[in-house]
Amino acid sequence: MGIHHLCGSDKMFVLITYDINTTTKEGRKRLRDVAKICQNYGQRVQNSVFECKVDEGQFRIIKYQLDNTIDHKKDSLRFYRLGKNYEKTVEQMGRNETYNIEEPLIL
Repeated sequence: MGIHHLCGSDKMFVLITYDINTTTKEGRKRLRDVAKICQNYGQRVQNSVFECKVDEGQFRIIKYQLDNTIDHKKDSLRFYRLGKNYEKTVEQMGRNETYNIEEPLIL
């Protein structure tokens, strides 16, 4: 069974925040690795905050990958499930250089 069988079609909006201890070389590597994992599924909206539009299977994969990346004694992750009607729950003030996660991205 491949990843395709794990991923349903219902997408939800998830906010992932993290605090990685970067006082060591290993910590700085963990920080880069956590950011790379999050970038695979969403967009960075602040230094340690990512918005992701994923289905339940993808969400489980992200959590598994991050769980195996962080140091549980030094680092911290938080996941906020904002659901499918997230447009009503997110407000922006100030500079906003993000893209609409629902629209096609043209580079």
